[in-house]
Amino acid sequence: MAKKVEKQFKIMAPGGKATPAPPIGPALGANGINPGQFIQAFNERTKELNGKVVGCVITVYKDRSFEFEIKSSPAAVLICEAAGIEKGSGTPNTKKVGKISQDQVRAIAEEKMSDLNAATVESAMRVIAGTARSMGVTVEE
Repeated sequence: MAKKVEKQFKIMAPGGKATPAPPIGPALGANGINPGQFIQAFNERTKELNGKVVGCVITVYKDRSFEFEIKSSPAAVLICEAAGIEKGSGTPNTKKVGKISQDQVRAIAEEKMSDLNAATVESAMRVIAGTARSMGVTVEE
């Protein structure tokens, strides 16, 4: 017999370096998960990411057990990393903060392909390019 799902929620955490300190610990505790147990399992599965922020979908069952699925990093984090910037622009239409090439856009699109609502890599590249534009990052032709 399948377990009864009680809750499902999402968090963002640094891969391999998550701690039970706020904001992760309180979010886990409020949803009935032992933060220490989750952090240990999460860090073990994401140790090769070495601090890169990743999404995580956590499913909590009635018996207080849980499962979690690691998603790829947010597109904005990958774009900032590729452009070598700290964060996006506050006014992206006037102030540009960086540039990325088409090859970098393709690499990001291929990495995020499983999480994007796109049928082809080219359409995924358009999604990533749009995210870059909204952050004030120029995509070179």
